[in-house]
Amino acid sequence: MDDLLARDLVVVTGKGGVGKSTVAAALGLAAARRGRRTIVAEVARRDDVSRALGGTGVHARPGAAGGGPGEDELAPGLHHLSIDPEDALDEYLVEQLPTRALADALRGSRTFGLFAAATPGMRELLTVGKAWELAQPARRSPGADPYDLVVLDAPATGHGVAVLAAPRTFAEITRVGRVARQGRTIDAMLSDPARTGVVAVARPEEMPVTEALALEQAVRATIGLDVGLVVANAVLPQRFSAADAAVLDAAADGGAPVRAARAAHARARAQRSQLRRLRRHARAPVATLPLLPAPALGRDELERLATALEAAL
Repeated sequence: MDDLLARDLVVVTGKGGVGKSTVAAALGLAAARRGRRTIVAEVARRDDVSRALGGTGVHARPGAAGGGPGEDELAPGLHHLSIDPEDALDEYLVEQLPTRALADALRGSRTFGLFAAATPGMRELLTVGKAWELAQPARRSPGADPYDLVVLDAPATGHGVAVLAAPRTFAEITRVGRVARQGRTIDAMLSDPARTGVVAVARPEEMPVTEALALEQAVRATIGLDVGLVVANAVLPQRFSAADAAVLDAAADGGAPVRAARAAHARARAQRSQLRRLRRHARAPVATLPLLPAPALGRDELERLATALEAAL
């Protein structure tokens, strides 16, 4: 398998609730360990990764040294940004229009605001456009350094694919002009397997596995890119051998502990069945991450998961 962390951009998506942010954070930590200047970008003002790694929170400060507004350094070499489409639109207007005054006037226009909010795919375009900007050698933000790797904690499956498709869609609709040119530029990076990787995250359960397999097909059909890695997250340990399970099944009245052990064995067995299905049908390699017995994942747990992922990368 090619090294995903050698790309400019890694997009992490999957069914909601499967642990996308956890996987994005672990990938970011793994990349930073390799000495790559990395940023994990969340969407829609979310800050799950920042809070898990002890960050200062969304827009808590104007930016770390060498970073742009809202770019918070969480660990040596690892930064975080929560992408706000409205802020991304402000940046885009300032860059594209001849004067800041004109950009401010347009941004303050109620008609323009309604148009931007109502345009299908605009939020997705602005989101992925900001992720693209973070990876550019010349950043929009004065004094901001580029990143070696951007890990985009993308929306759940359907919206995640829409984010990847937005630049090409806008380029095809507008055809000419700055929006079309920038759409083609961003799409060129997204569809280049040497620059962009996609990670699909699933729990080893029927519906998440089904969505992960469908996601592989959707990404390939949308931008011609193969998913580079499928991560099966929160895998239960297999505590009982076949002989142990037979003893449990034979215990007619073992009380609550035996019933709990049977249920745990059944869940683990069901997960193994879905893992086999995932490995049989996925085009990409499949990595597994264990379910960690912690009420909330913090830096220590994410460091453990990063170590587990490094073996697959």
